[in-house]
Amino acid sequence: MANLVQTTYDRALEFALRAQPMFRQAADKRPVQQAMPGSSVVFELYADLAQAITPLNELVDPDAVAAGNPTTVTVTLNEYGNAILVSNKLDLFSFTDVTAGLVNQVAWNLVDSIDLVVQNVLAAGTQNIRRNGSASAAAQAAPLYNTGTLNGVQPFDFYGSDIARMGVAKLRAQFVHPNKGASYTRFMHPEVSLDLRSETGNNGWRVPMSYSSADNIWAGEIGEYEGSIFIETPRCINALNAGTTPTRVFNTYLMGQQALAEATAEEFHTIRGPVVDKLTRFQPLGWYGVAGWSLYRPQALIIEQTTSSIHSTT
Repeated sequence: MANLVQTTYDRALEFALRAQPMFRQAADKRPVQQAMPGSSVVFELYADLAQAITPLNELVDPDAVAAGNPTTVTVTLNEYGNAILVSNKLDLFSFTDVTAGLVNQVAWNLVDSIDLVVQNVLAAGTQNIRRNGSASAAAQAAPLYNTGTLNGVQPFDFYGSDIARMGVAKLRAQFVHPNKGASYTRFMHPEVSLDLRSETGNNGWRVPMSYSSADNIWAGEIGEYEGSIFIETPRCINALNAGTTPTRVFNTYLMGQQALAEATAEEFHTIRGPVVDKLTRFQPLGWYGVAGWSLYRPQALIIEQTTSSIHSTT
């Protein structure tokens, strides 16, 4: 009777673990009065006049000054998309509704892909904060601020409250407006968050949370701290840097209003393509859209680059 005993399968398939897309929400600047369709959109920003602090002469008409030349930011639009083919044979022979599962995968591929496209634009920011992990004790005591690209072999240290304070201070000093009420926004990897939440001493995160926001400790969330709201996401770019002792470096993005601009010619959407083969056996499924992103106010974005105590070298 062995032929009566067979392997069986669960017909309900689960999807791979996924992290919620985050970074397109950072694009809070979009065209307001776009003149016409085009392959790129040019934004212009007025330049303020120089401060006039010399008293006027009662009997002399002051000379006129030239108005400042506006600066421009160009967002180049590109087509993005992906597609798969669902064969009639697969649809007939599969023990589950494979088409529904593939539609879900295509829709996820859309948001997953565009989230990385947007983050790559953010990662090109030129304001950086990090702490030198190989410097003297005095140099390690405070983070360093750069307005240029970091050296690929730069040693990095863990994230601390001093970095959080310095980032907010730099944004405020550059007149950047907050984008979450009176606070800025930070996107941070959970393995970097651990080091901030584990920091000891009265100047660290845990002491004030113990007395005023203990719920954040129970939930393992940073919440609002040192002038910014922390959003944890494993989608933050991280990679091994170069050097004799490679270190895994994580990006934390601190931003205020209008750090990122977005222009869209055709919003992203899924597509069920036409059947064009001779025997109508192939059904295309895909997604498509036309859009572009660019840093709008570069001074409104700071990239804090640190390593993690639990994921530092692999």
